Amino acid sequence: MAIAYPTEHHEIIDVTRAQRPRVLMVVANPSTSTALNIPVGFWAAELTHPYYEFTRARYDISIASPDGGRVEMDAMSDPRDESRWSADDLITMGFINTPELAALLDDTAVLADRNHDDFDAIVVCGGQSPMFTFRGRKDLAATIAAFHAAEKPTAVLCHGTCALLDVVADNGTPLVEGKTMTGFSNVEEDFSDQALGRTVMPFRIQDEAIALGANFVTGGLFRAFAVRDGNLITGQQQYSGAKVARMVIESLGI
Repeated sequence: MAIAYPTEHHEIIDVTRAQRPRVLMVVANPSTSTALNIPVGFWAAELTHPYYEFTRARYDISIASPDGGRVEMDAMSDPRDESRWSADDLITMGFINTPELAALLDDTAVLADRNHDDFDAIVVCGGQSPMFTFRGRKDLAATIAAFHAAEKPTAVLCHGTCALLDVVADNGTPLVEGKTMTGFSNVEEDFSDQALGRTVMPFRIQDEAIALGANFVTGGLFRAFAVRDGNLITGQQQYSGAKVARMVIESLGI
């Protein structure tokens, strides 16, 4: 005999409005590292950890990428990877082993087709691919600028913060000028370069952000760290996703 289970069994949360906030999450399309000559993508935890936090808050989440279509995780961010770099990432393991969630990566929306008016916040994820694909993307820079100008939470993580370097504020100055921000730091780039015995990334976000007038702050080597300056929220690296999401939730107050 089939048992009819109740559907309203989830944790009860306070709801202050009928329509829950909608968050647009942006991930990079697959590319190739020019330094290592290996496939690169987005860092899994930078999508899955914020996604989990937003799910717990009952937010509606949409995933897009600059070119749309199928997206791929950086290999070392996959808990199943033989490197075991992310073997303890149970949140990502749960995401990729939940068919309806894993399917979201098969056909992401084209970023330019998303209207920022339809969303309450944006989260741009990082990984290795952004360093080879995000710079010079006018559509991505325009989307970030639109969210920020609309005073909506504008969150960017890790190497994804390289996209901020191309964003221009309404007054014509770099968006990061005078802003306190973080991102993948020089000490973390040093760690990666030394571990692989070569220069991994084509440029350093910390150096370029400072050159544009940003107040670039960090929390230490691979420590979860995020900072909010107005509605601009930035996370240092892959361990900072949950902190970033909580700042977005706090910013929305819902």
